[in-house]
Amino acid sequence: MDLQGSEQRQQEEKDDSGGRLGIGWPHSLAAGSLIAAGLLVVLARRRRAQMWDRAAGNMIVRPEGEAAEAERALRLGADDDATRLLDLGLRFLSKSMAAGGRALPTVYGVHIGGSQSLDLWIAPADRNPPAPWQAYDDGQVWRLHGDALAGLEASDLGDVLAPYPGLVSIGTNESGRILVDLEAAHGLIALRGPEDVRRAALSAIAIELATNRWSDHMRITLVGFGAELGEGLAEIAPDRVRSVATLADALPELEGRSEEVRQALAASGVDSVLTGRCRGVFGEAWMPHYLIMADQPSERDADRLVALARTGTRMAAGYLVAGDVQGATWTWDVDATGRLQAGVLGFDVDAQLVPDDACRRVFQLFRTANRLDSVELPGLAGGPEPPTAQQSSVDLRLLGPIEVEAPGPMDESRRELCTELLVYLAAHPEGVHPTVLSGAIWPRGVSAAVRDASVARVSDWLGRDARGRPNLYYDDRGRIRLGSEVRVDLDVFRWLVWRSAAEPASEAAYMAYALDLVRGPLLAGRPRGRYAWLADHALEYEASARVIDVAHRLVVLRLDEGDARGAVTAARAGLRLAPEDEGLWRDLLRATHATGDVAQVQVVVNELRGRIARDPLYDRLQPQTEALMEELLPEWHGVSSR
Repeated sequence: MDLQGSEQRQQEEKDDSGGRLGIGWPHSLAAGSLIAAGLLVVLARRRRAQMWDRAAGNMIVRPEGEAAEAERALRLGADDDATRLLDLGLRFLSKSMAAGGRALPTVYGVHIGGSQSLDLWIAPADRNPPAPWQAYDDGQVWRLHGDALAGLEASDLGDVLAPYPGLVSIGTNESGRILVDLEAAHGLIALRGPEDVRRAALSAIAIELATNRWSDHMRITLVGFGAELGEGLAEIAPDRVRSVATLADALPELEGRSEEVRQALAASGVDSVLTGRCRGVFGEAWMPHYLIMADQPSERDADRLVALARTGTRMAAGYLVAGDVQGATWTWDVDATGRLQAGVLGFDVDAQLVPDDACRRVFQLFRTANRLDSVELPGLAGGPEPPTAQQSSVDLRLLGPIEVEAPGPMDESRRELCTELLVYLAAHPEGVHPTVLSGAIWPRGVSAAVRDASVARVSDWLGRDARGRPNLYYDDRGRIRLGSEVRVDLDVFRWLVWRSAAEPASEAAYMAYALDLVRGPLLAGRPRGRYAWLADHALEYEASARVIDVAHRLVVLRLDEGDARGAVTAARAGLRLAPEDEGLWRDLLRATHATGDVAQVQVVVNELRGRIARDPLYDRLQPQTEALMEELLPEWHGVSSR
């Protein structure tokens, strides 16, 4: 019997928030919300590069097995809002302090309460932070609330150097995530504890440093991580990470870098690295270099490293090593249960850990994203007519923000869960066994009672078709399926593309009808922590490839017809779903130029320039794009992103 009322709601919340974790995916990756967000951005950049080499009619390869499980965990845990709040909040703080002629405070710790608030623990106390930051605890804490994020995103922060690039997560407590600034130690940090746990903590710090968005142009030297892990991390972030076998291999570069920073401080006249970053002078001098060493250094190497690290002032550097090291400024301890105590800083947290096995899954995921081969899309041209609802009693729209039009009632507090369940069924038209549904929608585990109650709720929401049959039903093999009157916009898109191939004389018209269905990025606005099952499903890969192909084909057809404005409309329709696709941006540039309106070409260039500045996926432009800009707008000069 299903649970009822408040008892059911309590059980559902427990099951859906992590009441059970004993399943076969790397939940350490899901627990690292900032690591997950950083890795997914880098992964998306790699896939963007894969799309450059994709032939029309193909989609990029997707991960399978353990690699897909790794991505599923990353999607489940990633906190993009908190990442953006941290990144933009700190850059805005730096810009505001510089505008007021003030020095940035020393931040020794940061607390992130989800995406709701960001606290900086500063020394010495200061009761006068720049708005929208607010002072608490007599100025010992500066707080930024999550509702400030929209204003920060509208600010011009593209040229502001990251003021605290050495901030790294060390773990979580009951109220949120704790970060520490490696540079604030002004010396060596030693991490003691069992070797496997210690190594997992250091790996987590290395991955977060290598992929975060609140750091710029950093250098990370890994020592003693071994060929597999060290080289794997270096492959994820080759512009940031170098892996060496011994400390002796790393010390000359570290010592040389330290001397460069000393000379820059003397030559620039600024009083600290923080001031240099804040004012943007001698920018390259303040780019940080961090050492992370997985093994305990020998006594001789340790003495040399301690002497290098003990500066008494911030030197755009941080040194974190394993073991008990005489002369370390900070000593942290992690125990076999994963509890970390950060010594004089006073933090006692559940350590952020990424063990070797989880690292290997991540490396496998990135190896898939580096592949240049592609997979042919399921055939439409010349194939059988794809199914789509000829009449509908339920409409489900995926090509943009998710929208559901259904006749039945829906409790708003349950809408997100029920919508995901509905989308999952739409993505599996062949039907889904209830056990498979449980694993996809409730990856942390769920009771059969809650699952069945949720399915019944969705069934009530969808109602019945014109013949009185339920729009959600169990077939004779026990699989849950959607009825024939549930219309999905992606199915309609496929059908229109099929018709465009079947009726060449009307190809452009059918393609235009298909693109009219595109309202924005696929499944836009989906809530954090849901839809992790997309990691091992073709939906995103197929939809992006199909929309891009159709938009590009229609641009070509419209230009051949002399309809430049129609070509502009087609390119913009494709960019609604795939704003990161440079092929479509080039189509838009060509189509806009064909209208003869040079001012509008400049508008498009400025749009792309703005996207480069604010979109983490745009680490660089393709040479073809820059060349086209220079051809169409000779006064244009290249731009670069952080």
